[in-house]
Amino acid sequence: MIQNVFSRIEKKYLLNKSQFEHVIRALEPYMEIDEYGLHTIRNIYYDTSNQELIRTSLDKPCYKEKFRVRCYGEPTQDAKIFLEIKKKYQGVVNKRRIALPYKEAMAYLNDGTKPQKTDWQIFREIDYFFNYYDLRPEVYLAYDRIALFGKENPDFRVTFDQNIRSRNSKLLLENDTDTTPLLEEGYRLMEVKISDSLPLWFVDILNREQIRNISFSKYGNVYRNNLISGVYHYSVKEVEIC
Repeated sequence: MIQNVFSRIEKKYLLNKSQFEHVIRALEPYMEIDEYGLHTIRNIYYDTSNQELIRTSLDKPCYKEKFRVRCYGEPTQDAKIFLEIKKKYQGVVNKRRIALPYKEAMAYLNDGTKPQKTDWQIFREIDYFFNYYDLRPEVYLAYDRIALFGKENPDFRVTFDQNIRSRNSKLLLENDTDTTPLLEEGYRLMEVKISDSLPLWFVDILNREQIRNISFSKYGNVYRNNLISGVYHYSVKEVEIC
């Protein structure tokens, strides 16, 4: 069953190769890799003509919002394409999304054609958001992910993103070429999704490996680097992790 509404806290951590190997082994008694294993997530981030959404987000306000289109795996004609509003208020992330067949998603995004069947309440929110800001495709961003869920608490999830890559031309989900890496080879972005507090055993793992929570926006870092230098490549020192 596809989940269309999320409300949770998301914490992010940047891991080098050694830290990743230690953490993934330490999680084995408590967590399992989900049924998808290592899989690719492709996104198109939409924004205004003057990048209002990401500029506002980087100012770190109490409330911020983004819009993206997402596909898990290959964006074939039979694939489900997710249209998603992501909002964050006082540290809590709320996502509202719909899943559409590929053709219907493209028809709406390109021509404004309403889908035939979907969750109409969420679609009305997306349609209003999309048209209020007059959004357009801005950045292609993809990564390869492993996701784990807790054995005792399946709602506790940890994901590891590697090979994070982007471009701001040829903004099509079906094209995964001519991209530029966001991080140096071997680094992974770990994201933790929780409803309240971290389990103590997980805190112990973080402390043992000296891993600290950071603020990290994939789209934000792509935008910032492009704004400053026009070159889409980061060393670890250049990535914003404050």
